[in-house]
Amino acid sequence: MPRQRLIGIDIGTQGTKAALFDGAGRCLASAFEPSRLHRPSVGAVEEDPERQVASVCRTMRSCAQRAGVREVAAIGIDGQMAGIIGMGRDGRAVTPYDSWLDQRCAPYIDEMRSAAGREIIAKTGGPASFNHGPKILRWQREFPRVFRAIAAFVQPGGYAALRLCGLSASEAFIDKTYLHFSGFADNRRGRWDEGLCRRFGVPTDKLPRIIEPHAVVGRLTPAMARACGLRTGIPVVAGCGDTAASFLACGATRPGICVDVAGTASVFASTTSEFRADVRHGTLGWGQAATPGLWHPYAYINGGGMNLEWFRKELGHGASFAVLDRRAAAVPPSADNPYFIPHLTGRVAPSQPHLRGAWAGLRADHTFGHLYRALLEGVALEYGLYASVLRELEPSLRPRELRVTGGGERSALWNAIKADVLGCRVVRMARGEGAPMGVALVAGFGVGLFPSLNEAATRWIRTGAAVMPDGRRRAHYAARLGRYIDLLDSLNDWSQA
Repeated sequence: MPRQRLIGIDIGTQGTKAALFDGAGRCLASAFEPSRLHRPSVGAVEEDPERQVASVCRTMRSCAQRAGVREVAAIGIDGQMAGIIGMGRDGRAVTPYDSWLDQRCAPYIDEMRSAAGREIIAKTGGPASFNHGPKILRWQREFPRVFRAIAAFVQPGGYAALRLCGLSASEAFIDKTYLHFSGFADNRRGRWDEGLCRRFGVPTDKLPRIIEPHAVVGRLTPAMARACGLRTGIPVVAGCGDTAASFLACGATRPGICVDVAGTASVFASTTSEFRADVRHGTLGWGQAATPGLWHPYAYINGGGMNLEWFRKELGHGASFAVLDRRAAAVPPSADNPYFIPHLTGRVAPSQPHLRGAWAGLRADHTFGHLYRALLEGVALEYGLYASVLRELEPSLRPRELRVTGGGERSALWNAIKADVLGCRVVRMARGEGAPMGVALVAGFGVGLFPSLNEAATRWIRTGAAVMPDGRRRAHYAARLGRYIDLLDSLNDWSQA
């Protein structure tokens, strides 16, 4: 029925993807538009917020035309989580999108960590890093005139939703799945922390209201309806962060389900009903799930998936990933293989913004395949480190399986390495809609189509092929993990010398 159709849109780093689903979860149409990253200087990464909004409209219009529909039950939008947009009182952006890849806020990361590092983690669930808090301080300190014009800081998904509904900054919002990136929130209670805001001189009136992901924030205006090829008045829900949407699209609606988002960022997550801030290590962010009452302890590698693309273009002469995988698969696991540190743009979990990537242990007999295998192992070993911190914080939480989504899931070799490092089976998803499907589920829940997100996810989501861990290689990777951690510590000390 038309009133059971749902649209989910993901504003990702690589581009904007929209997908149209029927009530049974079948994808009726999808569309993608690549993003346009602007790099005005070293370490700077920006996007045009209006172009992001236009891409949302164009991809939705394409889906509506392909499926031959104009009416849907609801629209949900997810987006990149750690970046910010400053919007004026009229609801229009007064800053570019300050991307999560942008490194210019690094001095303010150091400031926030020095002044209140443990308190920020304890309250927000995540450390100050390349995320909202340090970015807000950068705009405040370095661009005071622009800062005065900013009425609220929002994220791309929220900004697009506000624009679709014609709302001003007085209706600006952030949903709860983003709060561990905020730097200034009391995440457990779902509110801004006045003490943290006061300590860093951030006016609370520049921070948006905090709402649930499934809250209806407005309805599609006539002008935006024409741009999207849809009927006026369609409800728009708040949506959620892109990783939260991806976790939901993998069925992470019960404790113990782990997720690997093998995309631009390499993300490892688990699911739990408890909030346990990682104050000791500052490694795991403890974010609220799109599913009410659940949390996702997770960590990610800034641009982890982009490392593979960098290698393919710069060192692989444009070879396909399938060719690179074959070269790496021909290299057997060995204690003599080189290590790769995957933090080419700084480490975020824990926050070590000055750390950079490196190969270590290179020998004259190492080949192209050794180098690429080291890239794959670097991400898997980082996941192993995340899992060890999780076990320390929640000893009773046992990962059932790792569900992998994103472009990297197609690498059988990478999945096998992750299974061996983590000691659990790695399962591919049988469907490829990812985050757009997750946020479409949130939209359906928000307008009452589903009694719960767990029920909806169980009905819509199917898993695919699984890779089991090899016990013989488990000990090998346990030893490599120890040396990998030692190498990280040494390189981080060197980077700050």
